[in-house]
Amino acid sequence: MDDAVPGTPQAAEEEPAADPAAPAPLNVPRAPTGDPGVDAALERLGDADHLATDGHVEVYEDVHRGLRDALTALDARPGPPAPPSSPSPPGPRS
Repeated sequence: MDDAVPGTPQAAEEEPAADPAAPAPLNVPRAPTGDPGVDAALERLGDADHLATDGHVEVYEDVHRGLRDALTALDARPGPPAPPSSPSPPGPRS
């Protein structure tokens, strides 16, 4: 005979208890920037959602390195051509 009363929860083994120390996604929205390198670095931040906090440092350092490389690449690109210099005024002739 089953002594369970209808409507009462069964054993706690049905739902695991929430572990406050377990990794939990932050679900921070990341808007695309239009730069593929920057967008890839920002997407990498989502990897930290599935790691314990001691694993976040590696992800953050990797993202920081990627963003720093993207900024360095901007400095390496040739800029627009400099405006032509005006001819120097004629000097006195001797």
